[in-house]
Amino acid sequence: MPARIVPCIDLMDGKVVQLVQGREKALEGDSPDAMLRKFAAFPQIQVIDLDAAMGRGANDDLVEMLASKAVIRAGGGVRTVARAHALLAQGAFRVIVGTSAFNAEGPNHSFLESLVAGVGRDRIVLALDTKGGRIVIKGWQEATTFTAEEVIRQLEPYCSGFLCTYVDKEGMMQGTDLDWFARLRAATDMEITAAGGITTMDDIRALTAMNIHCALGMAIYTGRLDLAELAALQTAS
Repeated sequence: MPARIVPCIDLMDGKVVQLVQGREKALEGDSPDAMLRKFAAFPQIQVIDLDAAMGRGANDDLVEMLASKAVIRAGGGVRTVARAHALLAQGAFRVIVGTSAFNAEGPNHSFLESLVAGVGRDRIVLALDTKGGRIVIKGWQEATTFTAEEVIRQLEPYCSGFLCTYVDKEGMMQGTDLDWFARLRAATDMEITAAGGITTMDDIRALTAMNIHCALGMAIYTGRLDLAELAALQTAS
């Protein structure tokens, strides 16, 4: 499988932003249209509606505009089958589901079964956001008692792949935890997209060698990673 670099567009208050660990706004990007032009070389874009994720409104018009001009995987506040339907109706290729995929004991099988019945397994990406070794939910503000490695196999019937974010390093430009991603890779044969702290080309090459895609935010918004070099790496692999 070729390396897939997935640039990220996170939306808040109608603007493109980057947060540190999902809380503190570190910077604003160019307009959504301008960011799309910058990311034109990449086959898929990740769009997260942070307002919807935090339960304080939504940026539906922007999501729909972005989906009309690019292949996007969209997430943020997908707590019902209706919300997943709405994102697909706005043009999203796949929807990213996090918080609602879990309950206190682990995977929320009843919700996931209804989601698969409603939109189809191939349109679902499940988010395994991890901080301090445990999956975190509700905008990364509430920790569960289980790890991604413990539940990933149970979740395979409900999705086409996983978005695995190492929240401890999200937005901090300090590198990521390659050992954690190696453990996840050993736990499933399904598609994995890594996020959280990916800062260097060495990080990306190491993840690509594991057959893991890379979702990139802060490192490209700050210029630490060069878009032309990333596009060339993707084409060469």
